[in-house]
Amino acid sequence: MRRAALLSLIGLFVALSVQADDTRLRSLDSLYGARGWDAVGRLDFAGKGFCTGALVAPDLVLTAAHCMYDKSTGERIDPASVEFRAGWRNGRAEAYRGVRRAVVHPDFQFGSRISADRVRNDVALLELDQPIRKSTVVPFALDERPHAGDRIGVISYARGRSEAPSLQEMCEVATRQAGVLVMSCTVDFGASGAPVFSFADGVPRIVSVVSAKAAIDGAPVSLGTALASPIARLRAELAIARGGSWSSLPQVGTDTAANPGTGTRRENGAKFVKP
Repeated sequence: MRRAALLSLIGLFVALSVQADDTRLRSLDSLYGARGWDAVGRLDFAGKGFCTGALVAPDLVLTAAHCMYDKSTGERIDPASVEFRAGWRNGRAEAYRGVRRAVVHPDFQFGSRISADRVRNDVALLELDQPIRKSTVVPFALDERPHAGDRIGVISYARGRSEAPSLQEMCEVATRQAGVLVMSCTVDFGASGAPVFSFADGVPRIVSVVSAKAAIDGAPVSLGTALASPIARLRAELAIARGGSWSSLPQVGTDTAANPGTGTRRENGAKFVKP
């Protein structure tokens, strides 16, 4: 039933006829071009692959749950083998941190096929071994899921562009259903866990993470989750792992996970420009 719902959702996307010029990528391989985006980074798995993640608190990285599983064995990856490289580009990062613990959504099933249930729960929070407190690396706030037709953007690392992030400006939410977003954004291997941004009031806020890619009628699409319900579950799981402490945990629709010094995220030059 859930799979049928996802297929009908994808069918609705085909009717929207998203144009190819919505999917242009711009490399953020220069210091100027990447300004304001250094809280997006590459998650490296002991040289065996990478995903994209984004800082949502000084010590918390948001990514996809499936990134924390070994594709060949299906086993959970040891968090101690993961490194977060904030603002990684051209062989260096703004900050390097190990991972203390990883909390994946308790309803996520790695071995299941792509379905609405899998995408909806494909979210994880990684707790870093030390907070990142650097003026150039400002955590992003979270926001409610966007509406169909809303313009969004994605920053990701991926196959063929693993040494610098790329910004996609702008793509579009084709539709949303059962906690799943279907988006016109172009993604590839390595872009799993990439943050999806809204840009209301000129401030980037994370509204989803990339779970899977697909092609519909020849047009590339990506699938992501709405964050409100999954983040609430992850907050509870992480609080338990921390012994009941709720401090610094991100919440959807607030700026409490933004600038660690002021509690408010600044623009920092991170602006989308319509193509």
